[in-house]
Amino acid sequence: MVVDWVNYLRREKLWGLDDPLFPATRVVAGADHRFVAAGLDRKHWSGASPIRQIFKEAFAAAELPYFNPHSFRKTLALLGGRICKTPEEYKAWSQNLGHDHVLTTFSSYGDIGSHRQTEIIRSFAERGEQRSQAT
Repeated sequence: MVVDWVNYLRREKLWGLDDPLFPATRVVAGADHRFVAAGLDRKHWSGASPIRQIFKEAFAAAELPYFNPHSFRKTLALLGGRICKTPEEYKAWSQNLGHDHVLTTFSSYGDIGSHRQTEIIRSFAERGEQRSQAT
């Protein structure tokens, strides 16, 4: 669903990398001199409530359990922690999430579950065994 939305923004609306993923509604004066929705604006929402409502309706329409917009951000931050191999890569990933400081990404989304923590700590021992076997 999110991929389809991104493709729509990129292909149909010609959105760029600096444009918001969840843009505000463009509001104009209608024929009766009242404000009406007129598509998308290249501005961010002033708050998260409209985005949450859009997500709720989209998940309901797709008959899927609801996940709030922030859960996607958290998932992307955790994914970055797994796939980024250098501090520079993680900094770029962090900036792509809209964070000015990499520590925002790291401290706000850097929690590691106990199962994954165990895997990581065990991998240190495995690496040590491989090094000692190589010498």
